[in-house]
Amino acid sequence: MRITRLASVLILFALVLFTACSSKDVSEVKLAEVTRSVFYTPQYVAIEKGFFEEEGLDVDLQTTWGGDKTMTALLSDNADVALVGSETSIYVYAQDASDIVINFAQLTQTDGTFLVAKSEKPNFTWEDTKDSIFLGQRKGGMPQMVGEYVLKQHNIDPHADLELLQNIDFANIPSSFVSGDAEYVQLFEPTASTFEKEGKGHVIASFGEESGLIPYTVFMTKESYIKENEDVINSFTKAIYKAQNWVEESDSEEIAKVVQPYFEDTELDILTASIDRYKRQGSFATSPLLTEEAWDNLQNIMDEAGELPKHAPYEELVNTDIANEVTQD
Repeated sequence: MRITRLASVLILFALVLFTACSSKDVSEVKLAEVTRSVFYTPQYVAIEKGFFEEEGLDVDLQTTWGGDKTMTALLSDNADVALVGSETSIYVYAQDASDIVINFAQLTQTDGTFLVAKSEKPNFTWEDTKDSIFLGQRKGGMPQMVGEYVLKQHNIDPHADLELLQNIDFANIPSSFVSGDAEYVQLFEPTASTFEKEGKGHVIASFGEESGLIPYTVFMTKESYIKENEDVINSFTKAIYKAQNWVEESDSEEIAKVVQPYFEDTELDILTASIDRYKRQGSFATSPLLTEEAWDNLQNIMDEAGELPKHAPYEELVNTDIANEVTQD
């Protein structure tokens, strides 16, 4: 069969286009997240919706289970980018590191824990926590620092006015609360909503609403990596910003369906309720830009908890150029 000139041209054009697309540079990024959490929903959206791929990135996500392990992975080049609390970059800075860790894109902008009580408390006030057994979080971690900060804002000394338990590993806190004597506990989602559904506890307050804006979970990398791979970090931030916009504009159930592969043991209704709770209180950042006001609030909370090793200047540990460029495109 004779192939027409037009058909030949179209075939040639398709081959050229395919070759061009196939040869497009793809940058691999090793991403370490501090834990697996519904709190990080926009990150999973960026992966599942293909936003990283659109920016020419192949992201390899690993869960490193803990701030110390996450930072070790980053500093030892086992990760290119880390998603972890901003306080970890301050701890590294305080050690006079030669290659400091730079915060370049904010993912969550409030604390992500809720105050859960064993019994219903329709008329709860923070005064009710006095003389109670309170199951807290790890000393020096952001959940615990924020928890203490909020209690102090309500004139409650967490180390004198209640019995504060801090000897339980993060992964065992929910089960310890159920089986133990504590009346109160700080829990992340979806555990908080799951406890409500199962009658194991009642969400009575939000530490995120009480503590204000904080760069709670941020994407960070070594200063040297940004210098050598600024285009990669720029593309990474663009993908996150796309995800942030999509999450902001989408309803909670639609979002839950997208990220459900990351939470196979969580029922869709619980996942939806968890995401909705975070959306309603503004926990998901709508921009990757980390503001100086939020940075100062973070250091104030750390200082109040006695965990600020050294003042960390905003202009040294936060890169705003990339986020500003991405959000103004």
